[in-house]
Amino acid sequence: MSQSSRQAIVYMVLAILFFTLMDASVKALAPRIGVIPSLWARYTGQMVLVLVLVLPRLRRVARTKYPRLQLLRSLMLMGATWFFFIGISRIPLTDASALMAVNPMLITLGAALFLGEALGPRRILGIAIAMVGALIVLRPGTGLFQPAALFPLAAAACYSTYALLTRRVGPDEDVWTSLLYTGLVGTIILSLIVPPYWQTPDTVGWGLIVLVVGFGTMGQLSLIRAFSQGEAAMLAPYAYCGLGFAAVWSAVFFGEYPDIWTVLGALVIAGAGLYVWHREMHSR
Repeated sequence: MSQSSRQAIVYMVLAILFFTLMDASVKALAPRIGVIPSLWARYTGQMVLVLVLVLPRLRRVARTKYPRLQLLRSLMLMGATWFFFIGISRIPLTDASALMAVNPMLITLGAALFLGEALGPRRILGIAIAMVGALIVLRPGTGLFQPAALFPLAAAACYSTYALLTRRVGPDEDVWTSLLYTGLVGTIILSLIVPPYWQTPDTVGWGLIVLVVGFGTMGQLSLIRAFSQGEAAMLAPYAYCGLGFAAVWSAVFFGEYPDIWTVLGALVIAGAGLYVWHREMHSR
């Protein structure tokens, strides 16, 4: 494995760590100020932080070779964040993370369809098994099914599209350019939406906003670095680290423990992805 690939993996794991910490912060923040203000705070805070960091070279950073793709990837990430924030405000963090974990398989499929990356029989099998795992977590047709559980699945679809677009523009764009547009698009759109929903945070709320902004920005930067240096299909399985991180935060901060079906479904999803990765790496 090349040095570039190893660095991409490290960045991917860091991105997932930061994103799960952001999710835990949002789950604590949303009951205090609402989902939409939480989403606005996440994007606006990131935008302010990025502007401060790139101000001396703003003109150069603002230049992009792919304005339409940057707009689309920013909209996809905002959609993913929005859907997931709604999900974690209504169902346990571990459940939402387990369903969101189908996105590596979606990324693998999308990378084959749109980026020309290899899609062999093992990857096809992995995608099918991951979908079975998602059904185990969802339990459709039973009294335990929650419609709110569909939000993390919608988030996974949006996030997968975002990741593929990031992979597409990554080699030709400054990391800060992608980060700037991600924050800018979300901030503009949400600033138009948030006024009717705004609730002034208390002291704890402001502290949580700072955590959301910090973790979100570090996660974005790490993710862009990862997809700029490594193949989407190679990096996708490392997103399963998020299942472990989410389970810890869910138990430690919220006293939420997954039931046996969530654990089983999460293991099936993660197992499918890790099997595909293992076989692909050893067949090269």
